[in-house]
Amino acid sequence: MGHDGEVHHPGRRVTQLWRYPVKSLAGEALPQADVTERGIEGDRSFGLVDVDTGLVLTARRVPELLFAAPRHAGRAGARPLIQLPDGTATDDDATLSAWLRRRVELRAAGPGERGRYEIAENDDRPDGAWRRWEGPEGVFHDSATTQLSIVSEASLGAWDVRRFRPNVVLSGGDERDLVGRALRLGTVEVEVVKEITRCVIVTRAQPSLERDKDVLVQVHRRRGGTLGVAALVRATGRVALGDAVAVL
Repeated sequence: MGHDGEVHHPGRRVTQLWRYPVKSLAGEALPQADVTERGIEGDRSFGLVDVDTGLVLTARRVPELLFAAPRHAGRAGARPLIQLPDGTATDDDATLSAWLRRRVELRAAGPGERGRYEIAENDDRPDGAWRRWEGPEGVFHDSATTQLSIVSEASLGAWDVRRFRPNVVLSGGDERDLVGRALRLGTVEVEVVKEITRCVIVTRAQPSLERDKDVLVQVHRRRGGTLGVAALVRATGRVALGDAVAVL
């Protein structure tokens, strides 16, 4: 039992922290992170927007995004350079458009701005119907109920963490038992609100990872289609590797 009625989970600690400065590009592993009211500072703070459709591109439609990585010259949230698969580092829209073979702009998420997204109605038929929606204001998250995504090492098993793009990885048991609970991670307080339903992105190829359609098959077969949980920020602060998890 901790202070103020906290209950610490035996063995459950923060083992990995990840930030994704540009939507659907490779992530950055962090030793510690400041967490704002929208999630980890600098997370999904930029997106590549298709000029003709107004949609924020994701690896659901454009899987080659996963082979590019943001490179920050300064603080989190600063406009990044994007390192392309050929080694070019650029933030030039024309160069990015030539790489993706469509007109794109690298845009920052700002006050009053909401990203627009799409997903195939059937992952097995990407040439079929696609559903569109708007995300939350001021950040390029898909969902207004996901400010931090959390997964456990137990749930990941042998799967590469990069397939699931979490913000926080925990030691200990399955994270599903945290749904409906408030947690303290470092000095950050969050409320875990739901399980995360997985889509075709978990099957996509990435550097040193081959395309693997069986990942999504197994997520559905073994876990009902979900892996990881979504949390909302109740109190901002800082979280670091090794921090214990406390249930409030």
